[in-house]
Amino acid sequence: MMQWEKLISAKRWGVQGDSKADHDYDRSQFQKDYDRLIFSSPFRRLQNKTQVFPLPGSVFVHNRLTHSLEVASVGRSLGTIFYNNLKKQEADIDIRLPLISEVGNIVAAACLAHDMGNPAFGHSGESAMSRYFTDGDGIKYKEHLTDEQWQDVIHFEGNANAFRILTHPFTGKGNGAFALTYTTLASIVKYPCAAIAGHVKGNIHQKKYGFFQSEQAAFQSVANELGLIKEAEHPLIYKRHPLVYLVEAADDICYSIIDLEDAHRLKILSYEKIKELLMPICNSIRMGSWLETEFEDEDAKVSIMRAKAINNLVTACSQIFLDNQEAILNGTFNQGLTDALDEPFLTPWMNISKISVEKIYNYQSVVQIEVAGYKVMGGLLEEFIPALINNNSKYDAKLVALIPKQFITRNTDVYSKIQSVLDFVSGMTDLYAVELYRNIKGISFPAIH
Repeated sequence: MMQWEKLISAKRWGVQGDSKADHDYDRSQFQKDYDRLIFSSPFRRLQNKTQVFPLPGSVFVHNRLTHSLEVASVGRSLGTIFYNNLKKQEADIDIRLPLISEVGNIVAAACLAHDMGNPAFGHSGESAMSRYFTDGDGIKYKEHLTDEQWQDVIHFEGNANAFRILTHPFTGKGNGAFALTYTTLASIVKYPCAAIAGHVKGNIHQKKYGFFQSEQAAFQSVANELGLIKEAEHPLIYKRHPLVYLVEAADDICYSIIDLEDAHRLKILSYEKIKELLMPICNSIRMGSWLETEFEDEDAKVSIMRAKAINNLVTACSQIFLDNQEAILNGTFNQGLTDALDEPFLTPWMNISKISVEKIYNYQSVVQIEVAGYKVMGGLLEEFIPALINNNSKYDAKLVALIPKQFITRNTDVYSKIQSVLDFVSGMTDLYAVELYRNIKGISFPAIH
C-alpha cells in the first residue's frame, strides 16, 4: 500500500539535497509550484491553443489556458474538501501527516500543468503528429528506433509530453527545468507506464501512457522517491499517484460542464437543451422557479446552472475519493471518480457525455479545425524532421535555422533528433503553426519587420 507520508514530498526535481517541508512559511513549496507554472512561457502559450472550438472571434469560448485555470480552481476545491473531511475523521491528522493540508495546493498546481504538453489543434494535433509516422514519410525512421521508441512516436501523447516539458533540461534552460516538487510531477501522470505498455483497455493506469523513453529514468526516480506501486510483471508500469484521481476529476468536470456553456454561447445547443441536461445535476427543487423569476438573460441562467452543477459534482467526487481511499492507496481502484458517480448524478452525467459527442465534438467547425490540424502539423513534421536528421543541403540548413536553439539536441541518434522537432512543433500555438506552415510551404510570405 502507498503511504501519504511518502506520497507528499516537498523534494524538488533537479535540486540536490532534501528540501525542507516549509509549510509554515508564507508560501509552501506547492504554492511555489503553482506560481512557477502560471508565470511560465509554456503555460502562457495555452491561451492560443484550441480547447474544443476554434479560437474565438466575436464570441468568447474557452481555450487551453482558461480551461486550465478553471480546472485548477476546481482541483483546489476537490483537494481541500478531501482534507477537511479527512480532518473530521482524524482531528490530529496534521501532526501525523504535516503536509496533508497541502493537497488542495498540490492538485491545483498539477491541474495548471495537465495540458501543457498538448500540441496545437486539440487532440487532432496529437493524432496528426502520430499519423506522420504511421501513414506518412516518417515510417522510414522505424528501422532506426527501438520498439519502445517507435511506440512513443506513433502514439504522440500530450500527457507524456507535459512530463517531458517539466523535467527535461532543454538547451540553455538550466538542468533543473521547472524544478517542481516530486509530488506535483507525479500528480499529472494519468497513465504511469511506457508507451509500449500502454493502450490497454480496462486498466485505468494503462489507457494511454505517461512518459517517453527519454524520460523513463526520470519517472522511475519520481516513483521510487514517492513509493508508487510498481507492477511486478512489468518494469515500466506503475499504479497512479492517488492525487491523479483528483486532477482527472477536475478536468472531467470542467470540460463536460463548461463545453455545454460554450455550445450555448455559439448557439449549438438551445437554452432548453442545456437546462434539460444540467438541472438534474443541480438537483434543486427551487432552482427552476428561481431562474425564471430572477433572471432574464439566458447566458446568466446557464452560468448559474453551471456553477451549481460543478459544486455538486465536486462534493460528490471528493466523497468518492475519501470513501475509496484504501483501494486508491492499494492501486486497485480501477475507474475515474466521475465514473463512480451514483444517482442522482450518474444518469445525467452520462447523458451530457452522449450529447457532447453527438452535438459538440462532431460540430462542423470542430471537425474542420481537426482536419486543418492534420494538414498543418503533419506538414510541419514532413519539413523539419528530415531537415534536422539529414541536414545535408542548404534547404535543410535554412529549416534547421528556424528551430530555436533550446530544442536542438546535442545527441546524434535519430530518436533524439525526432524528439527535438516534436518539442518544437508541439509547443506551437494554433496561430503560429498555421503561419509557419503557410510560410514554409510558399502559400504566403512573412512580413518584413
